[in-house]
Amino acid sequence: MEAAKTKKKSEFARQPAGDKVLLVICYIILALFIVAIIVPMVYIILASFVDPVTLQNQGLTFDFSKWTVTAYQRVLENSQIWIGFGNALLYSVTSTILSVVVTLLAAYPMSRADFKGKGFFNLIFMITMFFGGGLIPTYLLISNLHMLDTIWAIIVPGAFSVWNMIVARTYYQGIPRDLEEAASIDGANEMTYFFQILLPVCTPIIATIAMWCFVGMWNSYFDAMIYLNSASKQPLQLVLRAILIQNQPESGMIADMQSAAERARLAELLKYSTIIISSVPLLIMYPFFQRYFSGGLMAGAVKG
Repeated sequence: MEAAKTKKKSEFARQPAGDKVLLVICYIILALFIVAIIVPMVYIILASFVDPVTLQNQGLTFDFSKWTVTAYQRVLENSQIWIGFGNALLYSVTSTILSVVVTLLAAYPMSRADFKGKGFFNLIFMITMFFGGGLIPTYLLISNLHMLDTIWAIIVPGAFSVWNMIVARTYYQGIPRDLEEAASIDGANEMTYFFQILLPVCTPIIATIAMWCFVGMWNSYFDAMIYLNSASKQPLQLVLRAILIQNQPESGMIADMQSAAERARLAELLKYSTIIISSVPLLIMYPFFQRYFSGGLMAGAVKG
């Protein structure tokens, strides 16, 4: 341990004065970012347990006699929360599977040097990154395709991401061509090479893209707000939006409160507990994908 500390100190000591200043500044900025992330998280977690009257009058307290789990009980007992949770999970998983499949299939030919028309398709893809049809034409398109108020209106329009395709394409290009040549010598065709040989070595980039897609869809609410009319099809984020932004929790959560002041205090407490519950899937998922995330992201960013 002492040897490691001495080595670290010696490495820092050998840096030029300008590099030392830059490193110190970077560490300070990183520390500020960490504090800016951790402090709100800790506040939300603690505030979700504090009695609403105490929270409003005194703020956070570590007097456990003034803590309560009422907000969690009311949230977990509300049927609309569970419906929204199930819908959000369905949309996120379905969208992730579809997006990963489409992205990987589109990236493969774009990674081949012998693919004719590669420059043309690259141009088309790049144009879509800077220009879009807008909300009204997109809504009319979804309506004419008879996808309004269906799951397809949520998962199909965003199934293909040009950015994800570029990252996957770059990852493909970083795989040695010797692998394909060896497969060809063994008699493997393009389909066999892609599905049985290439994809198994692309686990990091697949996990990275899957995580991006899942988190993006899980946090999305705008498309659902525009295209879904039925309350039974709304994802959790729309329910959360009603509680956080519109300050309108489900009536069943606060129906037994006698006064408007009590309902307002409980509604404030429900905000924090709902945030925690909606974040649980991402907190559970991230540790399983974290070991692939850095490798997939950096490997897909080596080439331009």
